[in-house]
Amino acid sequence: MPGHTQTQAEWEQAMARRAMELTRSELYLQMRYMNAALGALALQPDPDPGRGLATDGASLVYGADWVLRIYRANRPYLARAYLHSLLHCVFRHPWLRDRRSQALWGLACDIAVEDTLDHLDLPGLRRPVGWLRQQLYAEIRTRCRLPAAGPIFRLLEGRDTAELQKLQQEFYCDSHRLWPADPQSPAAQMMGRQWEQLGRQTQLSMQQAGRQAGETSGVQALTAQVEAARSRRTYRDFLRRFTVLREEPHLDLDEFDLGTYTYGLRTYGNLPLIEPLETWESRKIRDLVIVIDTSESTAGRLVRAFLRETFRLLRTSGGFFDRCNVAVLQCDDAVRDVTFLHGAQDWERYAASLTLQGGGGTDFRPAFARIEALQAEGRLRDLQGILYFTDGKGTFPARPPGCQTAFLFVEDGAPAPPTPPWAIQLILSPEELEQDEAPAPPALDWQEWDPQDLPEL
Repeated sequence: MPGHTQTQAEWEQAMARRAMELTRSELYLQMRYMNAALGALALQPDPDPGRGLATDGASLVYGADWVLRIYRANRPYLARAYLHSLLHCVFRHPWLRDRRSQALWGLACDIAVEDTLDHLDLPGLRRPVGWLRQQLYAEIRTRCRLPAAGPIFRLLEGRDTAELQKLQQEFYCDSHRLWPADPQSPAAQMMGRQWEQLGRQTQLSMQQAGRQAGETSGVQALTAQVEAARSRRTYRDFLRRFTVLREEPHLDLDEFDLGTYTYGLRTYGNLPLIEPLETWESRKIRDLVIVIDTSESTAGRLVRAFLRETFRLLRTSGGFFDRCNVAVLQCDDAVRDVTFLHGAQDWERYAASLTLQGGGGTDFRPAFARIEALQAEGRLRDLQGILYFTDGKGTFPARPPGCQTAFLFVEDGAPAPPTPPWAIQLILSPEELEQDEAPAPPALDWQEWDPQDLPEL
């Protein structure tokens, strides 16, 4: 039988894949510290050959016609676009959106990646940095501690739609159509955890490469971005660490056969055949301590939002006993206030009338000393955990407390301060806490731009 004659479409598919493989090999040679990440994305052709790059974290999807056009017209741009999509995954952008506006979050992520690429200064991948980029980069470095997606998102919230559209067109490089619609879904969270591991591996390789290259600014920028994406998970998931299985007196209807039970009553009088199970296991909070850092840099608005969100999550998840026992401490370099809350009404009144007391420096030791005293007095008999809401560095106690302790930092773009090995660390986004009070995002009409005038690289 005669051999198969390759069609034009098949030839284009083969050439496009070859171009993508060559591009990946070139990136391997230039950025050896990215080898693990580069190998994690499988190359997959798009059914629509005219579309550009897109990734779901497992594959890098490409349109054959688009790849060949870019490869012929401006080959270095293809490598930069490839790296752009890959860095979205390394920085975990598709899985850190939480409940932020999808379009505005995508723009913030594009700006964060392009900022990193423009400061990497890689041979063959450099592009002219125009006036619009220069002005925005200068503003980011003035107002954000680190040009990560979270701080950039908050910077963009105050812009009008026309300006956002200009920025969107300027920084567009790849499509986000394959990013998860629900970042909190089990599948999305699993993929996010995989890339968290790859990010840590990449970070170690980058740090080694940085030492060999004299800690170049580009490697430092990449390392800082990866570090900013670490230890991020939703506050809801985090609170599960502070729950325990405990029996409570409840009728467990799932284990109770009402038909058999009532048959016994009808037939034999006051003699049920099966006694109902009166207890069931549920996740519950025992005694809990919340410490609020009232140093000068702490915003009262964020503190109120934190308390409201904590109460909301505990209440909706069934986290309280019928009578809870929560001690709220206000502390800067000394304990300024201790308030006990025993129910929903106490929480609501406290959050509504909250007045922060303090304003000095930050010292964590007085709060832990007061907690030990409250335990000795019998006011905290069954202490389950301590949540310390803070925004900065402080002096830690010399020895760990006898329960789980977590330090909650508000995301500002920079890596969180180091904590002792016995402490849990969580980075909270302000948007997660202030979702009910946050202004409505601008009506940004997301478009998949296909720039015809590609920058000369």
